[in-house]
Amino acid sequence: MINGVKVKQLKAIADERGRLMEMLRHDDKEFIKFGQIYMTTCYPGVVKGWHYHKKQLDNFVCVKGMLKLVLYDSREGSKTKGEVNEFFMGEHNQILVQIPKNVYHGFKGISETESIIINCCTEAYDRKDPDEYRLPAHTEEIPYDWSRIDK
Repeated sequence: MINGVKVKQLKAIADERGRLMEMLRHDDKEFIKFGQIYMTTCYPGVVKGWHYHKKQLDNFVCVKGMLKLVLYDSREGSKTKGEVNEFFMGEHNQILVQIPKNVYHGFKGISETESIIINCCTEAYDRKDPDEYRLPAHTEEIPYDWSRIDK
């Protein structure tokens, strides 16, 4: 596991009305601070990546569909520099993944319908000076192939 990455198993509580699932509470060990919460979506087969943040930590939960979240550690001096982590998350694996500062991340929609991702990040988005540093989804700078692997 990339140094600083945390994974929290989530539990949905169901009754005849529907489901409730807590994602991140202020008394969880994963909670750092609140910046903002936003929703993003990903269509089937689409790759959104790569980027990292210098100031914020992300807390990703896929609440609808399935997603392949991939992290790459390019941090100088990190004991896990060069490591890649894959997380298959969503309706069939309800987890929260906390992504540390300066770790590249991207994701791919792997379900047959649009995936919905909720991010509770530690900083609010600054429209005048965004804390986002990007690379193309398919780059030789990150040793990862987004292709589906059939075993």
